[in-house]
Amino acid sequence: MQVNSTNLQQRYFSGTGIIGGIHLPDFNDKYVYTRKKSGISDSEYRRQIMEQAYKDYEKGQFQNKSEDFNRLMKQYVSEISPDRKGIITSGLKAVSRNRQDVIKPIDFIATLLEGEVKYQKLPSGKSEYIEFYDKNGEMVATYSNNGWTMYPTKAEVARQTEMCMIYNEAWGNAKKGVPLACGEAIDADCMQSNFDARA
Repeated sequence: MQVNSTNLQQRYFSGTGIIGGIHLPDFNDKYVYTRKKSGISDSEYRRQIMEQAYKDYEKGQFQNKSEDFNRLMKQYVSEISPDRKGIITSGLKAVSRNRQDVIKPIDFIATLLEGEVKYQKLPSGKSEYIEFYDKNGEMVATYSNNGWTMYPTKAEVARQTEMCMIYNEAWGNAKKGVPLACGEAIDADCMQSNFDARA
């Protein structure tokens, strides 16, 4: 199973908005999850994941080597993600307001509607370190040295794992030549029982 660890690497974004002199992360990036409800049911997602596994097998791709897999993973995980966009933008606004009032290095915690932000400016005057937390107290992002690091929550990791398990099973079935019917891989016994039920 390949749960994506790219979220934990520091990344630099440009061409995004700026708050208080800090570039925002690219919330459209495939590895930056933020809450977005689609209205798709879990059973429909399961069907889409299995179909994607079969398509990827045909193309000789597996998991994050497939851009379609990455898009589906982002959509699937974002259903339960914290509102990173809201947490980060409101957090940067709070930091920006407090930064203007203080000349010496500061270390403060601002409580936000969706969580909290912890800010520290180091004595050099150039380095900043900001932590962003969701309402459950889980760290969801950090900003330091002009780069962003996104941290998946426990719920996001569980959702990634769940998708990978569905995908891996379907990909394995595709490799075995098990046909996919109505979004479900079916074996010979299932085909026989379906045939008998219709007779």
